[in-house]
Formats: sequence, structure tokens, C-alpha cells
Amino acid sequence: MKPSPPTLTQPTPASLLLASGRKTTMRWLIPILLVFLFLATLIWLPRQAQQMEASERLEQLIADSLWVEQAIRFQLSRDDESMRIISREIIQNHLRQDHFRSRLNALLRNNRELYRVTWFGADGKPVASTDDFPIAHDNLSAPSLMTSERARQLRRPLYSPPAVPPGIAEPSLMDYHVPMFRDGHYIGSLVASYAVSRILSEMVPWWFAQDNEISLTDTDDNVVARRTAGGPGLNVYTHRRELELPGLTLVLHTNSTKSAPKLLPNLLAGSVIVLSLGLLWSLWALWRDINRRTKAEGALLNEATFRAAMENSLITGMRARDLQGRITYVNPAFCKMVGIPAEELVGKIPPMPYWAPEAMDEYQERFSNVLAGRITPQFETIFQRKDGERFPVLIFEAPLLDQNGKQTGWMGSILDVSERKRAEDLNRKQEEKLQASARLASMGEIASTLAHELNQPLAAISSFTTGALNMMQQGTADPRTLQPALEKIHAQAQRAGHVIRSVHQFVKKREPARQRLQIGDLIDNITPLVELQAQQFLVVLQTHIPPGLPPILGDQVLLEQVILNLTRNGIQAMTDTPPERRILRIAAELDRSPPSAESVVVSVTDQGHGIPEDVAARLFSPFFSTKAEGMGMGLNICRTTIEFHGGTLTYTNNPAGGTIFRFSLPAQSGAH
Repeated sequence: MKPSPPTLTQPTPASLLLASGRKTTMRWLIPILLVFLFLATLIWLPRQAQQMEASERLEQLIADSLWVEQAIRFQLSRDDESMRIISREIIQNHLRQDHFRSRLNALLRNNRELYRVTWFGADGKPVASTDDFPIAHDNLSAPSLMTSERARQLRRPLYSPPAVPPGIAEPSLMDYHVPMFRDGHYIGSLVASYAVSRILSEMVPWWFAQDNEISLTDTDDNVVARRTAGGPGLNVYTHRRELELPGLTLVLHTNSTKSAPKLLPNLLAGSVIVLSLGLLWSLWALWRDINRRTKAEGALLNEATFRAAMENSLITGMRARDLQGRITYVNPAFCKMVGIPAEELVGKIPPMPYWAPEAMDEYQERFSNVLAGRITPQFETIFQRKDGERFPVLIFEAPLLDQNGKQTGWMGSILDVSERKRAEDLNRKQEEKLQASARLASMGEIASTLAHELNQPLAAISSFTTGALNMMQQGTADPRTLQPALEKIHAQAQRAGHVIRSVHQFVKKREPARQRLQIGDLIDNITPLVELQAQQFLVVLQTHIPPGLPPILGDQVLLEQVILNLTRNGIQAMTDTPPERRILRIAAELDRSPPSAESVVVSVTDQGHGIPEDVAARLFSPFFSTKAEGMGMGLNICRTTIEFHGGTLTYTNNPAGGTIFRFSLPAQSGAH
């Protein structure tokens, strides 16, 4: 029996060998075709590269020439605006002859293309000039004189053609004439003279001048200025650009010093050898890379699976966006956070469904920054869940890069910070309670001071009352004898009432009220309380308030609290100082620097232990204190109060030992 022939579904070894041979032939045929393609390319490429390089050089020269022309035009426009401003000041009598030169010196220093600026009167005589020896109107060049008359007739500024003025060896000057009219009458002109050569040296960048010969010509191609820092041009790449000015047309010529691109003689042969060797190497590398790619694809699949499992287990939301702001990826944590499935988010462009309507402007602004390539690496905002619930989030964003280091988008990590916000609210409430405790402690100190202060007037009232009763019992009292005692009782009662009212105003909660105050009266009002503390620590109080100080605008109680806090700190700082050196000095003076912002400066000087360097850095920080019983709020409150009044609070070391605290307050003008 003959064996049955093979079926179509079972290929024979011969057919397999034929198919393998065809596949091998195709694998080698493609590289051979590529070799012929490379040869054809190498014949065409050098010539094309030469032409492209020449075109690029010419395009670059044109672009740079346009930039230089715009730079010159912009600088001349700035000078034009400066001249117009100065002419308006002259017309309005805001600029006098004796101030003209000082007013123009800064302009000439910053604009070196200006040779001089001269103010001519209606009679043509120089009124003022930036030169030590002003020129007469008739000493201008003939084209400049004609332009001056034309500008006067047209009543608008004009440039004169460049020319060398008679009698000087200076390069050609271009005068800018600005006629001045007051109430329709010609009162003179302002003439700004440009050294044309300086226009090129000052306004053309050095890097452009190194590669190009630059020249300015008139419309008849007469050269008026030339700059050849990099040598003469080769006339290979040139460009001509007209510079239109009021009343004048100049032409800016650029002539590159670069030669035409040249072909290397061995470029073609060397390229063929290099590319042929590279092709052979690529054939060998192709088989090697196929095996590597197969292994890499397996490893990549495992890595992708691992990464997906890791991202799915995160509680931090992950969101990827491309450079157009379109969402390209979200992890399950983010979907759970906003309550929206991934299929409704991926591919979505703003506005996003999780954006809260009240924060839409903020989202749009940040999205505009993303499109512009600018992001905020870390920021807080609010998101909206699908059911409308708002929740705060903290977002961290970083650029997404591909394997070539090119940015493809942005990756963001989103944290739900609702719990942190609740903790911050709780902490803020605790701080408010702490501040309330500090205020209660301060009220306790004030109450102690009140009791000590009221003891003296009450004792005096008791003494005078006892004396008056004794006189009445003895029958020796008459109105003239009792009147001094009753007056003293009345004065002491008023003193006690004044103290009670002062303390009441000092501690009660109220809005600050500013009024005109004399610093001397302010210090006199607080001096009894300061002396009370000074006597307790055997401190001598000295005050120096010169007469005639201008008033200040402020809240009396708040400023008295500042002085009381500073003096109390100074007194307590001298507890370890020998008694003979325990001197506290309060002084005031007028600071007239600068004259337009006079201020009254109050200084409190002690001779205590001073302020160490490690304490100085945190001296004004809230809740920082070097005293065991201190709350650390005194100096912080003092600085806040002074800044509220528009002043500053500083301190320096006392050369005699101790510290000097100074605070300044703006003086009221017209008060002295």
C-alpha cells in the first residue's frame, strides 16, 4: 500500500526549508537595498547640506539684522520720549536753567550714544547745555539748521541728516530737534545731538559686531558710520534694512564676515566607509537585539504587573496628565477618593468633574500654567466628590520623562488632608486658649500693679481725712483750715480714679483708635507705672524729652503698653546689676533722614545683662521667653503694635553695657 500524500495542513520539510530560505533572502535583501539608498543619499546629501547651511546663515543674518534694527529703533524711541518729557517740563516751567545739566547728566551716562543736549531760546541763544561751553545755534551744521527751521514750522520733532558741525573735528552728528511752544508761541527748542558712530558702538551687541560689518548710510549709499570689530565683510551674506526716523531715513547695512560653506574633499568616501561598517555592525547587532528584546519584553511585563499591583495597593491618589492637560492614568485610590470610575476620567480634559465650582478660577489658572510648562510642585486646594462633598487635598506634581529624557506630561500625587485640617483646627483652638491665658496673666500683673498704685492715694486720703476729723472734734476747724486738706483729698481721689480708668482702658477689649498725640504727654502718662516698678527693683528712672517735638498719630493705650513692656524688660534685666548702675533712661528725638519722612524716635536704654547671640535670633518670636514665668508675647506684641502704626522696632547693644530698644513713629507734617 502506498503512503498517502501529505495534507495541506502538514507542511513538508522541503516547504519549510524553502520558506526559511525566502525569509533569509529577505533579511539580507533589505540591508543591500539600504546600502544603495545610503550611497544615493551620500551623493545628494553634501550638496544639499551646503545649500541648507548657506540658507540658514542668510536667514540668521536677516533675523539678527532685524533684531538690531529694532534695538536701535527702540533706544531712539526711549531717547525721544525722554526729550519730550524734558521739553514738557521746560514748557511748564518745572525745569529751571540751573537744574538742566544735573537733570540731563544721568540720561547721558546711561545713553552714551547722546553726544550733548542743548536748550536754545527763541532767539537761538543757548539757555543751558550739558557741555561746559555751550555752542551757539549758528554753530550747528547746515542740515541741522534747515531741520531746526522745518521742525519749528511743522511743530513736531525731527532728525537732521548726519553731518560734521563747523569748527570741530568730531565725527558726524545727527541732531534731534524738539520745538517748544507755550500758548501757541515758540519759546525755543531742545536739541539732542547723537554721535552716529556711537549709535553702532553702543546699540549693536558685541556678538553681532564680531561676525558682521555694520554700517549706516543715507539713501544715496553715502556711509555715515561703520563698525568693523570682526573685520571687513566678505559680501557673501548681506542684508539692507531701512531705518525710518521722523524727518530722516537711514539704511542699516550688514555684511557677514563668514565665507560660504565648503565641502570636505574626503567627506563622501569617509561617509561611505563609516556607513558601510555601521551597516555590517547593525546586521550583527540586529540578531543580538532580537534576543535581548524578547527577554526585555518578558521582564517589562513582569515589571508592569508588579507596578500595577503596587499602585493598586496605595492609599495615595495617582494622576498622570499629558502636556495638553488630558488625564492619561488614574489609580484606584484616586478614583475612590473622588468617587468617579477610571473610565470616566481617562482621556478627560478640563474642566474636570472633581473640580469644585467655587474654586474654578484657581483651577483654570493652574491649568494655564501647566500648558505653559510651569507647575507648582506642592500646593493645597479642594476637590469635589461625585456626591458633591468637598474635601481638602495636598498635591505634589513632577514632570513625566520618557527614556530619552523628554517630558511627556505630569505625574501628580494627591493626598486627602481632611484629618490634618481637623488637627490644625484643633491646634488653632488650643493656641487661642493659650493666648487667652496669656491675657489673663497680663491682667493679673496689671491688677497687682493697680493695687500697689492705689495704695498711695488711698493712704493719703485716709491721712488727710483723719486729720480733718481730729480738727473738727477739737473744735479748731474752720473752712480756711480744712480747704487745703479737702483739696488734697480731692486730688488723691482723682489720681486714684485716673489710675482705675487708665487700667480699665488698658485691659478692655476695643478697636484701636488713632489720634494726634504728643510723645511727651504719652511718656508722662505712663511714668507713674514705670516708677512704681523701678522703685521695687531700686532702679533710677531718667527721661529726656526735648520740647517742640511734632505730634504723632496713634492709639494712646497701645503705645503706652509698648513703653510699659519695654521699660519692664529693661528693669528686670538689671536685677543682677550693681545698684549704682541701675539706671533706666527713656529718651525721644526727631529723626530727619530722609527729610520727606520725618519720624519721632523713642529709645529705652538699660544697663543690664544684654542679649546673647543665641537669643537675638528668636527675640521677637511669639511664645519665646528667657524668663521662667514669661509668656513670650511681650516683644512680639510690641513689634506688631509699632508696625501697625507704620513704624519700626529695633534693638542694639548699649556700649556701656545692656540694651537699647528704639521704636520710630511717623511725625505729622506741618505740626512744628
